[in-house]
Amino acid sequence: MPAIVEGDDLGTYVLKFRGAGQGVRALLAEMIAGGIARALGLPVPEIVLAQLDPALAQTEPDPEIQDLVRASGGLNVGLDYLSGALNFDPAVDRVSDDFASRLVWFDALVGNVDRTARNTNLLMWHRQPWLIDHGAALTFHHAWNGVVAQPDKPFAPIADHVLLAQATALVQVDAELAARLTPDVVGGILAEVPDEFLQLAGADHEEGPLTATTTHRQAYVDYFCERLAARATWVNALKEAVDART
Repeated sequence: MPAIVEGDDLGTYVLKFRGAGQGVRALLAEMIAGGIARALGLPVPEIVLAQLDPALAQTEPDPEIQDLVRASGGLNVGLDYLSGALNFDPAVDRVSDDFASRLVWFDALVGNVDRTARNTNLLMWHRQPWLIDHGAALTFHHAWNGVVAQPDKPFAPIADHVLLAQATALVQVDAELAARLTPDVVGGILAEVPDEFLQLAGADHEEGPLTATTTHRQAYVDYFCERLAARATWVNALKEAVDART
């Protein structure tokens, strides 16, 4: 349950609450997946960190929202609000095969389950598609000890991707996209993640790489570097999925 808020910079943002169902890991996914998308040249609204005062709950008439605000006091994540944007409608809106291929490749890399015809998580703004809401990506980190396992594993939910049938240029975009995500680039994306989020996500671990923010951050970098190195298998699975839909 995100909220539209005005920040003290007078900007308007869609605020993602740390106290919502998936907790701080959804905020981690939002920042990491969003950062990777932008590094790949895909359009994502500006991502910001926002301090929320739990006293704001007093102005909300809905008890459920009151509880959510109180549980989310402190640092949260916001995305720039695209005023006037409309939900992407696959029956009406059109994108190029190149864009579809890049998006399918990205969603398979980050394990994004929310890009279906029922829930596209795409907006049309100024006649261009924009990617939103990556809180459900990085499915692996909800039961993770920081060890990279099966980095070449195909992403089965890609079969339901709203643009899968159009992703006919996967071969053409694969090498270019992978080359953009060097270890330094991925490390830079993780450097933007607050220590506080990593500490909260790793609080249930008594030992291993997730117990300290430095090694926790590096564990994410290692995951993506190894997944990219092993991408031949999962990219081939993408091609097969596209062929099955066309």
